[in-house]
Amino acid sequence: MASGSPLEMRALPRSTCDSHAGRTRQNTGSNPEAEEPYCIPPHPQLRTLVFAAWVLGYVVFLLSIRRMWTGKYVRSPLVRSLFSNMVSEGDAAAADTEEWYRCCPDLLGESLRPLFVQSHLDSDTRAFLKQSVEKSGWMFTQLYHSFVSTVLSPLVSRTSINGYLGRGSMFVFSASQLQQILRIEPEWRAQRLLDLGAGDGGVTEVMGAHFNEVYATEVSPPMRWHLQRRNYKVLDIDEWQQTGFHYDVISCLNLLDRCNDPMFLLREIKRSLVPNTGRLILAAVLPFQPYVEVGGQWQRPSEHLKIKGKTWEEQVTSMSDEVFSRAGFEVEAVTRLPYLCEGDMYNDYYMLDDAVFVLKASETSEEAAQ
Repeated sequence: MASGSPLEMRALPRSTCDSHAGRTRQNTGSNPEAEEPYCIPPHPQLRTLVFAAWVLGYVVFLLSIRRMWTGKYVRSPLVRSLFSNMVSEGDAAAADTEEWYRCCPDLLGESLRPLFVQSHLDSDTRAFLKQSVEKSGWMFTQLYHSFVSTVLSPLVSRTSINGYLGRGSMFVFSASQLQQILRIEPEWRAQRLLDLGAGDGGVTEVMGAHFNEVYATEVSPPMRWHLQRRNYKVLDIDEWQQTGFHYDVISCLNLLDRCNDPMFLLREIKRSLVPNTGRLILAAVLPFQPYVEVGGQWQRPSEHLKIKGKTWEEQVTSMSDEVFSRAGFEVEAVTRLPYLCEGDMYNDYYMLDDAVFVLKASETSEEAAQ
C-alpha cells in the first residue's frame, strides 16, 4: 500500500490530524473550513521494523514451544504428566520394535514353515530410525515440506512431491538382512539387477553392491532424476522386459499392491529372469490393500488379487498358494520386516508390515488361466 493513501490516513490517531490541521490553518491564515486536514504518513522504515519484530516474535514463540516440550522446561504438573506419558509411550514403542519381526511359524502353511527366516532389528535399521527422528525435528524444513505438499498435491503424485523435496526415503531391509534371506555371502556378486519401482534408489543401493550392472524403473520424473544421479540405468516401464537379456535378480518391493495388472507383471518378471538361477525378491505390505494412483487420486486396480486370511501368517500362506503358484513361482524363503519411511512434522517415521519373499521359477510351472 502506498504511503499517504486514504486507508493509512484513517489509521492515524485523530489528534495527529487535528493538530497538524491547526498548524496549517495558523500558517496560511485561510478559512479553516476550506482547508482539509493533512495527516503525516508513517515512515516506511517503521513498517519494516514492525514486520521484522513480528517475524522475530513468531520465531521465538515457535522455538519456546518446541523447547518446552523437551520436558526440562515443563512447569505445569498436568503438562508434565502428559509429557511423561508421551515419553513412556515412546519407550514402549521402542521396546515393541521386536514385534515388527515376530512370526508364529506354526500358523504358516506346512510348506512355508521350514522356509521362514527370522529377522531382527539391526544397526542399519537403528541408524535409519535415528536419522528419521532427527529429520522430523527440523521444524522449519518440515513446515516448508508441509506447505509445498499442500500446494502441489492436487497437481502431482505424492511420490513426485517427495522427489522434488528430497524426502520420504524408504527402508525395506539392511545389507545383512538381504544377505540372510538370499543366503549369500557379503562378497557374492552377479551380473544384473533390475529394481522395479525403485523410488529414489535408497533400497536399490543396498542390493546394487552385489551386481555389476544395476537397472531400475520409475514412473515419477524427479525420482528418475535421483536414480540417474546414482548412475543407475533407468529403463521405461515398458522397456525392461524387451532389452534382449535376462536379469539375475529382479526386485519388486511394495509394488504388487500398486500395480493395475499384478499377475501380468509377475509373469513378465518370470520370463525376464535368468533360467534356473534367477531370483525374484518381492515385498508386499500386509494386510494386502491394493490401490493405484492416477492423477493424484487413488483407485482400485483393474485386477484385484484375492488374498485370504486376517493374520500376517494367513495372508503369507494365501499369497504363496494362490498368487505365486498361478504365476509359476515357488517360495524359497520368506521373512517379516518393517517397511519404514521417513517421517514429517507429525510423526518421526512411518511403518507398515512387510512380507519379503525370495521366489524362484517353479519346476512344474503351473500357470492357471485368469
